[in-house]
Amino acid sequence: SLFPGDGEKQADSIFSGITTFASLPYQQCFTDDDVSYDIAIVGLPFDTATSYRPGARFGPGGIRQGSKRLVLYGGYNVPLQVNAFTEWATIVDCGDVAVTSYDNALAIKQMEFGHKSLLHKTPASADRLPAGSLGAKFPRLITLGGDHTIVLPILRSIASAYGPVSVIHFDSHIDTWKPSVFGGDKSEQAAYNHGTYFYHASQEGLIKKGASIHAGIRTTLSGPSDYDNDALCGFEILEARVIDEIGTKGIAKRIREVVGDNLVYLSIDIDSLDPAFAPATGTPETGGWSTRELRSILRDLEGLRFVGADVVEVAPAYDTNAELTTMAAADVIFEILGMMVKHPLK
Repeated sequence: SLFPGDGEKQADSIFSGITTFASLPYQQCFTDDDVSYDIAIVGLPFDTATSYRPGARFGPGGIRQGSKRLVLYGGYNVPLQVNAFTEWATIVDCGDVAVTSYDNALAIKQMEFGHKSLLHKTPASADRLPAGSLGAKFPRLITLGGDHTIVLPILRSIASAYGPVSVIHFDSHIDTWKPSVFGGDKSEQAAYNHGTYFYHASQEGLIKKGASIHAGIRTTLSGPSDYDNDALCGFEILEARVIDEIGTKGIAKRIREVVGDNLVYLSIDIDSLDPAFAPATGTPETGGWSTRELRSILRDLEGLRFVGADVVEVAPAYDTNAELTTMAAADVIFEILGMMVKHPLK
C-alpha cells in the first residue's frame, strides 16, 4: 500500500503494558550509548517555580496516559496525510530527566544537562538523510512539562546545537516579565520562574529578536509597560481575541511571516486553550481557544523548520475524570510529530 500499515490489523489492547507516549518503545537513552533515535519524547517533571497552582511535575505521566489511544486505530494523521509512527523516523520515549524538587538552581542545571545529553546523540537515520543536513546531525526532542520554567534550560541546550532560534510561543501569558515585576524581588533564585524565563532567555541571546512571537495571549498585566518590555525581549504578540477577526488561517499566516525561514523552537503552554478544554493547568485564563482551533493553527505551520518542541503546564490533579487536558496535550504532540516526520530538517 501507499502508506505503511494501511489496512493492517489495528485496535490491539493499547490500555495494557507500561505507559509510554503513544505506546512508543521505552529506551534507556540516558545510560545506554547504543540507543539512537530521530525524535525522542522526554519528560521534565519540574513545577517548583510556578506562581499559582502546582502539580505540573505530574504532567509527563499525565500526557503519556492521555496519549494511549493515539495509535488505537493506527496513528495515521488524516489532515497531515502522514503516519509518524510508521515512516522513516525512529521515535522513542526516553522517560524523564531526574529533577530535584528541593533546589531550583540545581534542577535547572539538571534539565539542561539531561536535554543536552539527548540532543547531541547521532540520529538513527543519519546515514539515510542528506549528508550535512541538520537532520543528520541532531535528533529532535519533544519535551513533556513541567512548568514553563523548563524552557530556559531547553533553550540553553538548543543554543548549544543551533545557536539562537526563533520561538513560537502559544500561551495565555507573555512570560517575559522582568524579575522585579514578577516574583524576583524575593531572592536571586526567585528571579527564575515560569513568568520570567523568556526574559532571561532573551538576555542570554538564546532567542532571535524580532523573529519570535506569542499567540493566544489574554492575561492581565501590571500595565502597558509589560508589553513594551516584551517587545524589547524580541517578541510580537497575537492576542487570543484576534482569532475572531482573522480566524485560524490568519493566526498561522502571521506566525509564518514573523519566523520566516529561521530555525524554530515551538513551546505550547496548555493554558493557551480555554479552561473548558484544558482545566488542568497551573494558571488558567478564560477566553482561550478550543482544542480544534489550536490543532488547526498548528497544522497550518507545516513546513516550518522546527528544531524541537514542548507542551507544558499540564497539572493532572485538576483534570476531569475524562482526562480532557491530558488528551488535548497528547493530541497537540501528535500534530507536532506529524510535521516533524513529514519534514526532516535540511
